[in-house]
Parts: sequence; structure tokens; C-alpha cells
Amino acid sequence: MDNLQSLQDTWVYLSASPLFHLTLTLVAFQAASWLFEKGGRNPLLNPVLGAVILVVLVLLATGTDYATYFEGAQFVHFLLGPATVSLAVPLYRQWHMVRRSGPAIAVSLLCGSLTAILSAVGVTWLMGGSAEVLASIAPKSVTAPVAMAIAREIGGVPSLTAVLVIVTGILGAMIGPWVLTAVRVRAWSARGLAIGTASHGIGTARALQVNETAGALAGLAMGLNALATAILLPLIWGLLF
Repeated sequence: MDNLQSLQDTWVYLSASPLFHLTLTLVAFQAASWLFEKGGRNPLLNPVLGAVILVVLVLLATGTDYATYFEGAQFVHFLLGPATVSLAVPLYRQWHMVRRSGPAIAVSLLCGSLTAILSAVGVTWLMGGSAEVLASIAPKSVTAPVAMAIAREIGGVPSLTAVLVIVTGILGAMIGPWVLTAVRVRAWSARGLAIGTASHGIGTARALQVNETAGALAGLAMGLNALATAILLPLIWGLLF
């Protein structure tokens, strides 16, 4: 009985410590990455999705709320900034190709940005979504901080947008390569551009795992699509609504 009480006291102490939730995040991602490698890098075993599932299961099992968990996870969250900046390294190595293909990249990004916005809004509208839901899903292909700011500006729910952004990124990283292969898109530059435009940071991370050229173009597309959407979406929204 004393041992059980001691274990319970230890758990109460650990569960309240930010270090525990930081460790949980890192262990979950390492476990998901191990499964991803053992599964032959199958896109369906995406490490981000696996880590999210593991963390959520632990939080549900222990009755831990998100605010408590984030006290530890915020240290990983802070590293998102430096990680995003580091995407400039592969882009710098491919800069000669980017300069040569500038017009094609610009047209592709514009078309991709408009398609991401209009397809999401159109499908949601056909399914009877409210104006608030439409505004929340419209920027779902943009990196989360930008998407949440855009959603707030046009009348959406930022928290809902954040969830939709994550789901979009995971799905893009999982099925995007298969779709591109099915439609016979072979060039790494084109594949990276498509993945970065459609599924922002999570898709870019996946592209970097596969090929440096694809990763460089995905990083470029992620940044420019955020800029294009921040400019275009409020204008489109003003015209439609």
C-alpha cells in the first residue's frame, strides 16, 4: 500500500512538471519516427501524426488538460522559429534553379493558392457550412500562425483554423506524394512546390526527408503561399461576402 501511495505521489509530482511533458513530446516523436522507419517510410505512418496520437492518448489516460501539457511543450514550440529559418539553407543551395524558373514558380504559386482557397470554401459551402466555418477553413493550406491571423480578420474561428491547418498538413504529407505520382509529376522541383503550397510546414518536412530539391522548393512555396494568401484571401472574401 505504501509503495502504491509512493508511486501515486511520484506521478502527481511528475505530471505537474513541464519537464515531463517535454519528455513525453520527444519520446512520442522518437517512437513515431522509429515506426515510420520500420514501416519503410510509408507516408501513412507519418511521424507527426503518430506523435500526436501517442501524446493525445497519454493526456486522455491521465486526465491532463492542454494548458498543463503546453507548459512543457512550449520549449519545442519555441524551436519552430529557428527550424523554419533553417529551411533557407537548402533553398540557398538551389537558388540558381529558383532564379531560372522564377516565372513558372510565380504562376504555380498563384494558381495553387487560389485553388486551395476556392476548393476548400466551395466544398464547405456545398455541404452547408456556415460563414464562420467557411472563414475558418479558407486559409487551411497556410502555416498556422498566419492562417489563424487571416481567419480572425475575415470572421473565422482561429482555434478551428489551427486544427484544420494541422489536418491539412498531415494529410498532404501522407497522400500528397501518391497523388503526384498518380498524375505523373516526376520532377522533384514540381513535387516540392506542390507539397509546400498545399500542406505548408508538415508537407515541407516530408519533402526534405525525400529529396533536397523538393524540400527547398517546398520551403519556398510555404513562405510565398502564406504571403499570397494573406493578400488574396481578404480581397476574395470581400468580393464573395
